[in-house]
Amino acid sequence: MDRSDAETLVKDAIARVVPGADLSRLGPEDPFRDALEFDSLDFLNFVEILSERSGLHIDEEDYPRLTTLKDAGEFLVARAP
Repeated sequence: MDRSDAETLVKDAIARVVPGADLSRLGPEDPFRDALEFDSLDFLNFVEILSERSGLHIDEEDYPRLTTLKDAGEFLVARAP
């Protein structure tokens, strides 16, 4: 998985949790939980979707690495087989 694929995957997961979210105004280093008003359940749904779509197991200890588009993309690229 390359960086572009990872970013697309992250954006798709966000869009599934927050339908109609304007992702164009979300910068690569903006904390999307704050920008899109994710609550805890939204974030868990995001992680579940990301895990299912990427085929990666995501542990709770990995959650801090999934706060921005950039960080989440880098996490996926680093963990992809």
